[in-house]
Amino acid sequence: MNAENTQAQMRKGILEYCILSILSRGEAYPSEILESLESAKLLVVEGTLYPLLTRLKNMELLSYRWEESTSGPPRKYYHITEQGKAFLEELDKTWNELQQAVQKITHK
Repeated sequence: MNAENTQAQMRKGILEYCILSILSRGEAYPSEILESLESAKLLVVEGTLYPLLTRLKNMELLSYRWEESTSGPPRKYYHITEQGKAFLEELDKTWNELQQAVQKITHK
């Protein structure tokens, strides 16, 4: 049995929740999102982040705006939509219920 695979799957399952939570505090450029995840010890690569951002945008949970950059191409800054805020509230409830259930089961 490979614990690393299970750990990776658990992390992947909460990335959308974490991204929405980060963006609920304010808009961010993808590298800033990656930094926030990394500072929480959730290591994510760009190849994982960008498809997630696109999926959340297509679900109308996120939107973005372009901003010109003084050093390079324009940048996309993502922000959470009203629909995304409502979805995040539901995820907060689910996370709290799940966390309590797991603690109850695993508490020794």
